[in-house]
Amino acid sequence: MQKNSLLPNKAEPGDATQKNVNALPTMTKATKPSDLPGSLSSPIRVVVAEDSTICRKALVSLLEKSPGIQVIGTANNGAEAVRMVQRLKPDLVTMDINMPVMDGYEATRQIMKETPCPIVMISSNFDGIHTFDALKAGALTVLKKPTAGDSPEMQAALVSQVRLMADVKVFRHWPGERNKNGRTPLAPKAPPTDVFLPAGIRPRLVAIAASTGGPGALASVLRPLPADFPVPILVVQHISVGFASSFATWLDRQVALSVRIGRQDEEPKPGEVLIAPDHCHMGINKKGRIVLQDKMPKENICPSANFLFQSVANAYGAMTIGVVLTGMGDDGADGLQAMHEKGAYTIAQNKETCVVFGMPAVAIERGVIKQVQPLDQIGSTLARLAQA
Repeated sequence: MQKNSLLPNKAEPGDATQKNVNALPTMTKATKPSDLPGSLSSPIRVVVAEDSTICRKALVSLLEKSPGIQVIGTANNGAEAVRMVQRLKPDLVTMDINMPVMDGYEATRQIMKETPCPIVMISSNFDGIHTFDALKAGALTVLKKPTAGDSPEMQAALVSQVRLMADVKVFRHWPGERNKNGRTPLAPKAPPTDVFLPAGIRPRLVAIAASTGGPGALASVLRPLPADFPVPILVVQHISVGFASSFATWLDRQVALSVRIGRQDEEPKPGEVLIAPDHCHMGINKKGRIVLQDKMPKENICPSANFLFQSVANAYGAMTIGVVLTGMGDDGADGLQAMHEKGAYTIAQNKETCVVFGMPAVAIERGVIKQVQPLDQIGSTLARLAQA
């Protein structure tokens, strides 16, 4: 199948000039200033990387007038930001994308490899390509660069996200090795020798869930798989409304498999990766067809990993593979337990390669994971299991 070369035309949710750019769901665990991280006695220490003097001063002013936030350094380019983070060990970095010497993507990759800390991309470039390339590099989220015309509410929203992201526990992020052409080699590392399914069991489906750090992790897992991978793959990526289509197009460019948004009542085909829509849950029924279900009023997460995994367990039982990747919270643990109890093969990304070790940690603690693996082994494990 020929890959599309252009992102689809898409209206951003709401007025693009008044919204922050956050492809991952906005964190809302803190509802009032007193709940937010950072205090006068223990302020959030921030490094600001921005090559524009005007924009840098505006962002520093906005952050420093907020109680509990201290800007401890400013960098004019990505290379300077990397050195500053190594020296100052900040609680968070705000990173521009387009900078001289070293851009924000490469600076983020180096920081997450050498001195990991929460990184928020703040940029005027907020199309699908820039957003997901930033998340792939290791940024937690992407926010719109503040301007003089921003309302007090918009300024407060940016500061609130900075506070919340500073509280996220991130881990060392190892980018894939690249060849001389700048491309990640397709050859996967060998999986553990004890990767096998029970005799007579052939998988019919792979289900994968991810949240924070997920776009890059999904690309790493799927990239080694060939276009003729013998079973379909269903994916839940926690994502804000309006971004799923761009994410599917971006991921389709990264891998040999065909990637698109799942549709109601369709039958998933081998070699396809179906992404859950951003406004509803996605699962599969016993007839082997996609089921889309609206979010219930009291549900906090949509699309839900638990919904996907539980539907897979009910439809195919042991003839499935469940994978949970990097992400905050505990979504997916209940569904993986259902899959585990039916005899399905379950995999969790290990702590060392997660951006946020939340969802995998809870599933591991429950005792419902068969294999805990580094990110660069999961793709080859799927390939081996699918050929069982």
